[in-house]
Amino acid sequence: MTLPLYGTASQSAGFSSDKARSVLRLRSVDSAAERRVADFAIARTPDDIRRAIEADWPSIFVISDGSIDLRGTFTGQLIAVPPKYNYLADGDVIGFDHASRKFRTLYRRNSAHNSFLVTERCNNYCLMCSQPPKDVDDRWILSEIKESLPLIDPATRALTFTGGETLSDWEDFTGVLKECRDRLPATAIQVLTNGRAFADSRIVDAWKEIGHPNLMAAIPVYASVDQVHDHVVQAKGAFDETILGILKLKDRGQRVEIRVVLHALTAPIIEDTGRWIARNLPFVDHVALMGLENTGFSIANDAMLWMDPVDYGDGLATAVDHLNAAGVNVSVYNLPKCVLPKSVWPHALQSISDWKNGFVEECARCDEKNTCSGFFTTGRPRFSRGVRAITSQRDEPTALAD
Repeated sequence: MTLPLYGTASQSAGFSSDKARSVLRLRSVDSAAERRVADFAIARTPDDIRRAIEADWPSIFVISDGSIDLRGTFTGQLIAVPPKYNYLADGDVIGFDHASRKFRTLYRRNSAHNSFLVTERCNNYCLMCSQPPKDVDDRWILSEIKESLPLIDPATRALTFTGGETLSDWEDFTGVLKECRDRLPATAIQVLTNGRAFADSRIVDAWKEIGHPNLMAAIPVYASVDQVHDHVVQAKGAFDETILGILKLKDRGQRVEIRVVLHALTAPIIEDTGRWIARNLPFVDHVALMGLENTGFSIANDAMLWMDPVDYGDGLATAVDHLNAAGVNVSVYNLPKCVLPKSVWPHALQSISDWKNGFVEECARCDEKNTCSGFFTTGRPRFSRGVRAITSQRDEPTALAD
């Protein structure tokens, strides 16, 4: 099941109408850490509520299936949400809209897959986009992120910024990344961007000035042929701008990951793409070859995009070989091991975010499950005919129907 990361609170009280939104951090009732104004005690039982009040918590976040009546006993800020959000825990960060009572889980301290949506605006219109772009004024999101950063555990290993095009408001966003440099210097910061903005030397120079020790720009290159890339992203001239941006970033000593999403337009030529990257961009820091998440525009364009991974496995394996031979660090994301040639297994990672990661019944008896990516639970999942349990007994595969 997909983890619910947003919803509407069943109750709220004590919030000022002078401010539209708040960012809050959840804390254990018994937490001895210094309290911030944004801290809310988590209460799951009536006893938790009683202890929070006795400990003078000014704000309480209740996870319960019943109505909460604290009249006469508590006059602070209160939010109550249904039990399906019981995964929320100490150190998690929530964005809360006062009027609508809508909230979003912005950060989970115990997760290895935290990401912030920066904007829904984008100058590409990718055929398989999982976050279809919108022409909206959503600059308030950057303000929410800035409020969130002081609440994030400095021990967080990795943090991703995604969109939309994250550099749509590049001056404000580079300011956010400088906050990450100052507050989260030990955290690996990955920014998903189409890379076109880096064709502008001003933006590349501003990026270099951020100076975070572990900052990576993750940029898609969908083919070695400009027309194919431009068609996939639905933007003429995008390929030239993207490649120029990568070259300018590396010229300034910045870390770059190239991403290739595999589908019916890109997978049949992945061998050529891998060879081209190995020959022309061997200095990039990482290449990620990625299975398709069948959500967003991928559903609408399913007839155009779906290709069974077993049908491009040989080309994928050859692309990996080309990149390896050139000394390029290469990984395969979002594809279960059973649909991949065995030579690719050492590169296949558990990459799908934990909140949308699942397995099918066939996986229960698989020896490789603990090191396998599994499947996306979002959108309209598509399963390869090659899905089968990998066992030491070499059982006959049990294929799944589409």
